[in-house]
Amino acid sequence: MERTLILIKPDAMARGLAGTVLSRFEAKGLKIAGVKMIQLDEALLKAHYSHLADKPFFPTICEFMSRTPVIALCLEGLEAVEVCRSLCGVTNSRKAAPGTIRGDLGMSMQANLVHASDSVETAKAEVARFFKDEELFGYEQPVINFLYASDERG
Repeated sequence: MERTLILIKPDAMARGLAGTVLSRFEAKGLKIAGVKMIQLDEALLKAHYSHLADKPFFPTICEFMSRTPVIALCLEGLEAVEVCRSLCGVTNSRKAAPGTIRGDLGMSMQANLVHASDSVETAKAEVARFFKDEELFGYEQPVINFLYASDERG
């Protein structure tokens, strides 16, 4: 099973959509391996968005992402990174397909409700950045027999 990071962003928090967003991932069948609310500080923002540090919009992202606490989720499932990215929709919410989180609930490029890891490698680094090992949980879900075929469970 693959793990990925999701951040429920300040716009979703301010709009009271955290539960709605989380429920979309749960309804799909992804397992919550870790969850916590956190206020992103300057150091964490610089580390998380280091790939954008030279962009002119970097200060705007940092200001936006520190407006409210966020909810960090570590989700688990087969091909979890790709599944979560598909559920989120494209970055620009105005162009996201109906049925996706951003397509159904968002109107902005930046205030687009969620961050989702963009690759398996990135997911590993991001999960480690936001969660200590002891904050992640492995447990059996009885419903797993109804989420995946027996040959998919491994």
